[in-house]
Amino acid sequence: MAAQHKTRNGRTAALAAVLACLIASPALAQGPVTNPFAGLLGRSTGTASLKPEQRAIIERVNNYLSAMQVMSGNFIQVGPDGRRTKGDFYLSKPGRIRFEYDDPSPILLVADGKSVVIRDRKLATQDVFPLSQTPLRFLLADKVDLMADSSLTAVYADEVFITVVVEERNGLVGTSKLMIMFNAKDMQLKQWTVTDPQGYDTTVAVYNLDTTRRPDPSMFKIDYTTYRN
Repeated sequence: MAAQHKTRNGRTAALAAVLACLIASPALAQGPVTNPFAGLLGRSTGTASLKPEQRAIIERVNNYLSAMQVMSGNFIQVGPDGRRTKGDFYLSKPGRIRFEYDDPSPILLVADGKSVVIRDRKLATQDVFPLSQTPLRFLLADKVDLMADSSLTAVYADEVFITVVVEERNGLVGTSKLMIMFNAKDMQLKQWTVTDPQGYDTTVAVYNLDTTRRPDPSMFKIDYTTYRN
């Protein structure tokens, strides 16, 4: 029972980590960074109250995410308990992503354009979620518009980081928050943090990126019959 509980916690952390966004950063081999939120632009309580400077930042973020069509690299994930896991990820728009966790984690996450599955390779089980009901639905879209497709709640900026915060409301599980951090100079993504409805944070950083090689389409195929739900 303890082993099953541990692996289910791993599936939950994997979902929290990657249902938010899967984009790029230049190099974070030392792990995720933090932001003190010493914002030059401050907080916005909604798109209607955004300042012109904030709207310009969001437009830069939208353009960056929309231009990103394929990507692969490594990731570091830090869970609510401080435990770190690593692995490889592969992205191909529209709608497809794959996260392979390094041993000893048995977790594999795949989105095929319609569904997202979190598979436990040790227990031969998988949890299936509609892609349309996750934040991946707009981040894996060909064109990203954070103000139109998400609940944008804050925009911060300082000399080091640009940070945007969005909320994802779900009638079944509650409200989660996504904080995405970019390098203020070149707009490269540094990391993202998901706060789940219970208030627990999971942070992911990506590095060693390749934005030219298109992943094999077979990597995003989901087996709906072999694994138990």
